[in-house]
Amino acid sequence: MIRKIYSLLLLTLLTTTLAKAQNVDFHLNGFGFFDNREYKEFPERSRTYSGVRTTIDLGFHIDSNNHFYAGANMLHEFGGNPFFVRVNPTIYYSFNNKNWLFNIGAFSREGLLTDYPRAMLNDTLRYYRPNVEGMLTRFKNQHVTETIWIDWVSRQTATDREQFLFGFSGKYQPWLNGPLYLAHYAFMLHDAGPAVAIPGDHIRDNGALQAKLGANFSHKTFLDSLSIEAGAMMSLERVRGLDNFQKPKGFVANAYLSYWRLAIFDEFYKGDGHHIEYGDAYYRYKTYNRLDFIITPFVAKGLRGQFIFSLHNTPGFSSNQEAFRLVYDIGRKNLVRFKD
Repeated sequence: MIRKIYSLLLLTLLTTTLAKAQNVDFHLNGFGFFDNREYKEFPERSRTYSGVRTTIDLGFHIDSNNHFYAGANMLHEFGGNPFFVRVNPTIYYSFNNKNWLFNIGAFSREGLLTDYPRAMLNDTLRYYRPNVEGMLTRFKNQHVTETIWIDWVSRQTATDREQFLFGFSGKYQPWLNGPLYLAHYAFMLHDAGPAVAIPGDHIRDNGALQAKLGANFSHKTFLDSLSIEAGAMMSLERVRGLDNFQKPKGFVANAYLSYWRLAIFDEFYKGDGHHIEYGDAYYRYKTYNRLDFIITPFVAKGLRGQFIFSLHNTPGFSSNQEAFRLVYDIGRKNLVRFKD
């Protein structure tokens, strides 16, 4: 009964939106991945992630600022059964103009939150949680970019926990022609129990923040890209009723350089060990270095394919990871244009 009511409301929304739309288009994109991880530090995480995500949606454009989108993001894991092992609905309203973006609904995190450091939001979210379910707003001008968001992970029921993420990130570039900039990232996970209380259960708060000074020398040397960042990281970990906030801290730095279709990315951490629920588990170590060698052999309009070989180093261990990722996007194609 609830599904029928939901379907009726969705049909009513789409019909009403279509009646007011100036034009209707569709969008198709995909993301293929093969990610083999050989982690000596985490045998339980040594596995291969492989599959392809396909996203298709219809866009209903009221005017140049107001838009509705409805579709689905579908995951097929290679060798999996059924063919689509997971389907994430995509349905949201979007407002955007020169400086502002506002989304509410279920929408892709790609290009909005994928710049977060892996220490805070790990890269497997791209594979298994592609959408944000909540709200996001972003302000951007020549000097400042700031994003605020909330992502509802689990709605509370008699058996399901109440979980949501909220955070903000931004970048400030004081001189348009200068290399220096400031960047910051922050988020918090609120993890409460189900509606039917579990004896001994407690509300958990788990989050992290980074603040970094960066310098971008892209196109100022013989390299196509060259950027360096360094700063501080702190996590916030608490079990309410049992302890106060634990605040592990440390130093983070990273460097990226590329020439033609070759690139190197290195990230380094030194400090206290962290336990960030959605972060990369390697940051549990007090010292960690990751070195990525990247080759991009496939480049075409709307298509990009990369091989990435990663070396992970912690005290007493050296591990490796091999990945291939292919992104393709045909862009938005107009279906119907209505006259005023």
